[in-house]
Amino acid sequence: QVQLVESGGGLGQAGGSLRLSCAASGSISTVGDMKWYRQTPGKQGNQRELIARISRDGSTNYADSVKGRFTISRDNARNTVYLQMNRLKPEDTTVYYCNAEVSRPYPYGTAHYWGQGTQVTVSS
Repeated sequence: QVQLVESGGGLGQAGGSLRLSCAASGSISTVGDMKWYRQTPGKQGNQRELIARISRDGSTNYADSVKGRFTISRDNARNTVYLQMNRLKPEDTTVYYCNAEVSRPYPYGTAHYWGQGTQVTVSS
């Protein structure tokens, strides 16, 4: 079994900062790409928007909505990914989810796992 456990989040102020963490644990060989998504309202119910991605070697990508404000990083020894959120805006308020590509020992192979989600609320 593999679990992704998120921490951090909570209440922040516009212009302030928050930091999210997500640790993968369990039967793990390696962790590949790690990502942060956030929930957004969609025509067919809530959807998840990819906002940041980091590869195992540290390459990063960001959605335009967070570029320049949020920073994704990781600690491979701890199988943990972080999201440093600066210059928060009220529209950043939503639930944030981490996702990781995890390779498990034979015979399980590779699969994607999700964290439980953590609420971020930004007051104006």
